[in-house]
Amino acid sequence: MITRTKLETFFAALLHPEQYPDYGPNGLQVEGAERIETVAFAVSATRASILQAIEHNADALVVHHGLFWFFHGAKPITGAFGQRLIPLIKHDINLFGYHLPLDGHAEIGNAAVLGRLLSCAQQQPFGEYKGASTGIKGVLETPVTTLTLAERLETIVQHPVMMATPDKHRLVNTVGIITGGANSEWKAAFEQNLDVFITGEMSEYDWHDSQEHGITMLAAGHNATEQFGIKALMETTQHQLDVECFFIRSENPA
Repeated sequence: MITRTKLETFFAALLHPEQYPDYGPNGLQVEGAERIETVAFAVSATRASILQAIEHNADALVVHHGLFWFFHGAKPITGAFGQRLIPLIKHDINLFGYHLPLDGHAEIGNAAVLGRLLSCAQQQPFGEYKGASTGIKGVLETPVTTLTLAERLETIVQHPVMMATPDKHRLVNTVGIITGGANSEWKAAFEQNLDVFITGEMSEYDWHDSQEHGITMLAAGHNATEQFGIKALMETTQHQLDVECFFIRSENPA
């Protein structure tokens, strides 16, 4: 058992949310019980993940995508939004959300972990939002063809990979990764002369524009590419704190 304050302090010291200007608040978003024995982790605070947290008697739910975003503005606690928030309050469950801090972290961030799984070494910060890094770039330990890299990525994320490339048989070596909805950031990869840009989503015009600029772009799903940071945070939490942890999987194919 730990206290809510101890868990909040642990996350703050590990993730440094104050360093990331973000699209919403990072940290404790809904205050629940002070005593915490079980912590659930999920990519997003959806109705499904919240109900599973309740079913498994979690005292806290930690997510990458929280409930509150500045671009939503003030909104009433009704309808679908109310059906997410009200059960958390009713069951005294703490909700923690960490968005960009869990994207850009050099060790347990989404991009850093995915990069290591792809054998991407010499990792450096890549991608910038208001002065904060949101991903990584690096060098593959062994150059591979674009097609081989796409197949390897698909195996790792367990999700179909959309590929835009000028040549699927070309050997590639340098990679930039920003997970989730960073589809326009292929331009940063192009400007830094990287061979491949990996993210979660791809628009119609990005599919054309990236390959016409000579860079390969791989999109492996927003949810699928952002499962790695929250899992790494769960493992770190369980290793360092005396608390039970479990992961809630999402059926989201996007």
